[in-house]
Amino acid sequence: MTYTTSELALAAYLRMRGVKLINATKTPTGKFEFVFDDNQEVCSGHFVDFLNGEFSTFDNHLKTLKKMIYTK
Repeated sequence: MTYTTSELALAAYLRMRGVKLINATKTPTGKFEFVFDDNQEVCSGHFVDFLNGEFSTFDNHLKTLKKMIYTK
């Protein structure tokens, strides 16, 4: 079983939680695609932890700062 996401911050969080990255590619549309080994079916739980934790808040602040920089 695998778990796929295009979210860079979530992919980094999954790596921090020890989930094995199988593949990382850039799609023809320019988005990233990260595929993880989810044989233990832990990724959905980690996703909820990511959303409820400080890492998600940090990621949102990064996105806001990037928007501020690129809109000037």
